Amino acid sequence: MKANLGNIDRALRIIVGLVLIGLSAAGVIGWWGWLGVILLATAFISFCPLYAMLRINTGKRR
Repeated sequence: MKANLGNIDRALRIIVGLVLIGLSAAGVIGWWGWLGVILLATAFISFCPLYAMLRINTGKRR
């Protein structure tokens, strides 16, 4: 697994993931808010399988 997420992308995933989880836990949105866990996981490992399939890389270019 080669990192394919940049810092801004990772920060946005963390923020959106936490918001989704928080809203789901508070009962504001349904169970699908727990999908924010996927956003958090991909942000922390700096790798998104969907980006890899689509050949997208928001990280640093070499």
